[in-house]
Amino acid sequence: MKVFILYTGSGPLVILTSHENIEDPALLEKLGAKGVEKFIAFQIPYELAEKRYGGHFTVVKNDLGETDDLRVLDYNGERAFKLFSFDEMGEAIRHEPVSAG
Repeated sequence: MKVFILYTGSGPLVILTSHENIEDPALLEKLGAKGVEKFIAFQIPYELAEKRYGGHFTVVKNDLGETDDLRVLDYNGERAFKLFSFDEMGEAIRHEPVSAG
């Protein structure tokens, strides 16, 4: 399982996924279906997200099935932005559709 914070046009959100890479085509397709096509992503250490979100993390993790490999852990951008310092995040991964720009 991986945890990513995505900075999108509508603000930050945190996702939990079984995909190994945020740029996995199947994951990008699922994000696109949710309206998330352009973003800057940072991986968050799994254990850190689990600690910060507590019981909510467990509920979301337990609801993640083999056929449902993407869950939004936090869509409250203000809270998500405040929960993690930039020093706790991995390297930035920028993604935008080929047709953008």
